[in-house]
Amino acid sequence: MIRVYTAESLPAVSFVKTLLESEGIACILRNEHLSSGMGELPLIECWPELWILNAHNERRARELVAEFIRDAERDHGPDWTCAKCNEQVEGVFHLCWNCGARRS
Repeated sequence: MIRVYTAESLPAVSFVKTLLESEGIACILRNEHLSSGMGELPLIECWPELWILNAHNERRARELVAEFIRDAERDHGPDWTCAKCNEQVEGVFHLCWNCGARRS
C-alpha cells in the first residue's frame, strides 16, 4: 500500500477517494476516526489518509491528486447543484462527490 494523499479535511480526502475509485484505482481511507486523539497525538498524525492498494496505480493516482489540488487552489467558486443527482456541492469541487458528474 502507498499513501497518496492526506489532508485535515475528511470530506476532501473522501472526495479524492471517490475520484480515484471512479478511475478504477482501489484505495482505502485510514485515520478517519482519529480526530479524538488530537492533543494526545501530533495533529498531522491524526489527519485522514488515502492509501492505494496497488503500486502500479501510483503514477495515475498522484496525477489525479495533483489535478484535484490544482483545481481546488485555482478556483474556489460558488457552491453548485449537480445537474445529474441534485446534490449540493461546495464550490471548490469540480466533480459531484455523490455521483462523480462534472460541474456543468
